[in-house]
Amino acid sequence: MTSRRIRRAGLVPAALLLSLGTLVSAAPAHGAAASPRTASAQHSVSAQQSASARQGTFAPASASRHGEERRVLRALERAAHPLRSTGPYGDTRDLRALSRAVGDARVVGLGEATHGSREFLTMKHRVFRHLVAEKGFRTFSLEAPWSTGTRLNDYVLHGKGDPRRIMDEEFRGVYKLMDKAEYLELFAWMRAHNRSHPHDPVRFMGNDVGHAGPEAYDRVTRYVAEAHPRLLPRVTELYRGLRTATSPGTDMDEYPALPLAERRERAERTGRVLALLEGLPAGSGDAADRRARALAVQHARVIDQMTRLYAFDLADSEQIAAAMRYRDRVMAGNVAWWQRHTGDKILLSAHNTHVAYDSFDPAYPKTQGAFLRDRFGPHYVSIGFTFDRGSFRGFDSEAGPTAPEETFAVGAARPGGNEYLLDRVRHRDYLVDLRTAPAPARAWLAEPRPTRNIGAGWPVPEQDIALGGAHDVLVHLHRVTAATPLPAT
Repeated sequence: MTSRRIRRAGLVPAALLLSLGTLVSAAPAHGAAASPRTASAQHSVSAQQSASARQGTFAPASASRHGEERRVLRALERAAHPLRSTGPYGDTRDLRALSRAVGDARVVGLGEATHGSREFLTMKHRVFRHLVAEKGFRTFSLEAPWSTGTRLNDYVLHGKGDPRRIMDEEFRGVYKLMDKAEYLELFAWMRAHNRSHPHDPVRFMGNDVGHAGPEAYDRVTRYVAEAHPRLLPRVTELYRGLRTATSPGTDMDEYPALPLAERRERAERTGRVLALLEGLPAGSGDAADRRARALAVQHARVIDQMTRLYAFDLADSEQIAAAMRYRDRVMAGNVAWWQRHTGDKILLSAHNTHVAYDSFDPAYPKTQGAFLRDRFGPHYVSIGFTFDRGSFRGFDSEAGPTAPEETFAVGAARPGGNEYLLDRVRHRDYLVDLRTAPAPARAWLAEPRPTRNIGAGWPVPEQDIALGGAHDVLVHLHRVTAATPLPAT
């Protein structure tokens, strides 16, 4: 559900956990019932499109518009590099153009036009495998809670735990869309890589803050008990009642329902723990001691980020916008922290809007991609996805993540939108560096026009987006299919 839609409906969101710069209400809308959706849903949403959607570039037809269209199409075709496959395995020589576009970036944001399409997820696996081999990347970061990332990283590094069980326990609520066979296959590949390369491992991190699991609290208190035992009673008291054993889905339903004053009091307490740890002297310990302290501070920081996210007044539209900005800022900060402390090059997986430079929505003030550009400059590269047609997994946008997950489908893109012309390029699937495309293509890409921007919920209206201002590189796929849900363990 978009932030605009929430304001119109007067809903209080129970999870600020969606990509696309959107919010979803965890409480079902009155009278809403989940039901399968097909391309007809796209048709009903299209009726609500903006004037630019109805009068988009090249519509209505005219000789001059057709001429412009041909010039842009030829320019795109000169810049496009066809993809051999969207599957995770096999030869990746067709991604050499991507390597050139990535250059010496330390962080690459790789988006998705839906959260629930198989080809977006398998392409992320394929791109990561390519960047590991060809560009020295070593961390895959996902728009998942930091504490979830801690558990999955223990698996890919050390084989600790069952990844299927971890996913089943951690990917709940809106994160349920990540509980997919395609991600499990990625984690299995990462673990196999590390068994073969024990001295040069790949790592996994979650950079989101919608939930702080018990692992985060335990690692803070364990560090304090071992290194600064005199502070343990104080930290234990400040964290009293905050460490939850419930699943992320349950926690994200219940936590925002607490009174605002209580949520703010909790944030004040977690902030005091963070200040205590940050104020500890660096000391003259060895490198291992310094790493342990830095990691404990970061665990405390992420706990504080979670409580402060929910300390915004989620019934107020201005506060919702501020919370969205805050979330993207701290997610970018967590990625930057990881890069600084590990030295790894990072592939950051999130929704298109999170990795983009602009949300093209005044209710979504600043994106994670924009914050990362502030931190890394040209060493951050944003890659977006578009698609022409296909299916995806998601939630009914009125009911939110408490509703059963469904498969939705949309038909071919309509004239006037970005995807319509992009799909007319002669290659079925391809990538293009938007920065170096010929001038007619760059001019066309600089103009906002209707674009599918589907997060966790459906239906949602298209959004006017200038792709050239959003991303450095674009991957266009002709057809996508729904990702594969995993059965419960």
